[in-house]
Amino acid sequence: MTRLNVGIEEHVIPESGTGPYSITHGPDGALWFTEIAAGRIGRVSVGGEFAFFPLPARDSRPAVITTGPDGALWFTLNQGHQLGRLTPLGELKRFPLPTPGAGPFGLAAGPDGALWFTALGTHQLGRMTTAGEVREYPLPTPGAFPSMIAPGPDGALWFTQNQANSIGRITVEGALTQYPLPSAGAGPVGIAPGPDGALWFVEILGGRIGRIALDGKITEHAIREGARPHAIVTGADGALWFTQWGNNHIGRLTPAGDYEEFALPTPNSEPHGIAAGPDGALWFALERGSIGRLFVK
Repeated sequence: MTRLNVGIEEHVIPESGTGPYSITHGPDGALWFTEIAAGRIGRVSVGGEFAFFPLPARDSRPAVITTGPDGALWFTLNQGHQLGRLTPLGELKRFPLPTPGAGPFGLAAGPDGALWFTALGTHQLGRMTTAGEVREYPLPTPGAFPSMIAPGPDGALWFTQNQANSIGRITVEGALTQYPLPSAGAGPVGIAPGPDGALWFVEILGGRIGRIALDGKITEHAIREGARPHAIVTGADGALWFTQWGNNHIGRLTPAGDYEEFALPTPNSEPHGIAAGPDGALWFALERGSIGRLFVK
């Protein structure tokens, strides 16, 4: 296997302690990210220029961010128990959730023009229209701890259940299916559509990258012990790229199973969210206070 020659840049956020966590490719060609400790949303251009958008409640803990079907940025407020909407011009709206203590976390734009989210506090899934109308879907497994959610190529939403050790699927009509993982204690978190028509996910406790086909068949790929993969995305090169929180690397896995990893220049930088950028690079949030960019030379 030919090893990639990559470069890595880190763009340091001017204020310390803000906790950049999740990142997404925005509708304006920039990268948008949550700052979970500062209660604000950040924007970084591909040239490294920052802008920041404080939220009314600093302790609302914005978690996962995505571009919505309406061209705005949507994000979960884990402690605010709301979903937020921010236009690229900075216009903000917040939408409260009906169940107290919902603790929304994962978020994805669905094929039905709505936002779908996981609720850590109530172990539910939710659907919100762009007008703020909400429907909730309780999960059959108590304490399932649904984490991340992603659209599948089959028109359904797929999600990880961290404590139930399984992958779930929900149709836009609300029909649920669950697929137990073959390895006990895997702790699935990040999930993303792959280049091969399947869903790919990380096992943060098991130290593996998993693949689930649309028929529910699961394949697992072992990576470095102690890597603790967290978030995952398909890159422009057709490989799966993921953050390795445990050993401070960015990992890459091809659908054929070839694995390599790339060390980050700042020790203990705590990589979390990752996104494919408009420039063909991988952009990721480093919770210690930077936004990273990895590009193939």
